[in-house]
Amino acid sequence: MAEPIKIAVDAMGGDNSPKKIIQGISLHSKNSENIDYKIFGDENQIKLLVDKHPIKNKFSIIHAPEKILNDDSALAAAKRGKNTSMWMSIDSVKKEETDIILSAGNTGALFVIAKLNLQMIDNIDKPALSALWPNKNGMNVVLDLGANIECNEKNLTDFSLMGASLHKALYPDEDVKVALLNIGSEEIKGNTIIKNTYKNLSSNNHSNYKFCGYIEGNQLMDGKVNVIVTDGFTGNVALKTAEGTANFITSELKTALTNNIFGKISSFINFKNLKKFKKKLDPRLYNGAILLGLKSPVIKSHGGTDYIGFANSLSVCEKIIKGKLINKIKENLN
Repeated sequence: MAEPIKIAVDAMGGDNSPKKIIQGISLHSKNSENIDYKIFGDENQIKLLVDKHPIKNKFSIIHAPEKILNDDSALAAAKRGKNTSMWMSIDSVKKEETDIILSAGNTGALFVIAKLNLQMIDNIDKPALSALWPNKNGMNVVLDLGANIECNEKNLTDFSLMGASLHKALYPDEDVKVALLNIGSEEIKGNTIIKNTYKNLSSNNHSNYKFCGYIEGNQLMDGKVNVIVTDGFTGNVALKTAEGTANFITSELKTALTNNIFGKISSFINFKNLKKFKKKLDPRLYNGAILLGLKSPVIKSHGGTDYIGFANSLSVCEKIIKGKLINKIKENLN
């Protein structure tokens, strides 16, 4: 049997932790094999939860006497020290005791501690935060989503290479199509940085992906491309807008289908279609943002997600290691 995938889990970060963390691990373990969970956190709390929510795969509990709080600043979190569950889980990846680290904790703290402990991939200047969004034909990889407010053309070119590598690692049977998020589809649109990035990507031949030019905000879900590249400021605004729109649509649809007898009848008749629609917009199914650019993969689960969302982020970890993401990034850079 092959070596197990070793996932370092910060069990103390995010809302309702460590309960949802252990529930998420338990759910993930029912559908996955050959996983070794290294769980960092309060040993006494975790042991009680494991008794209630058994884990079918191999696991171990590493006691961490302290935890980073959600309202800690990144600097305060780093100063909190090496005895926190987040720091210890990242350190296990640094020491090559685990393959990947997953946390639902403080985002700023995770990025700072990861960058303090883990080296950057050669020739990558800045890490990028990437996440999965649904489209008509499958899934988009979108980056950067907030790690870098300002980016130059080399950064955006690097993000294209890393995003393409991530998509290929997660979906090896699909052709990768990369686009730059812009205010128009014409070559003359956009600022100098994005125009120069367009020239860089257009002038190079890429064996692992196809560059498809610009994409506008209203085309993000069309499915014509599957890797969308932008700076962290624009990407974060786009992400929050998409999340807000999805929540608005599902909320308004629920109200329309429950506020009178005709709506309830319609809801009953179209139950299967409505269930598919709700599932398509369920953010828990796309949980797990990836900090790309470091020599070891770092995954951020949404702090407010439940155990189902956390289990899905564990599935992302599994796919990333099986898909050899870091090696693919290095190959693309060469």
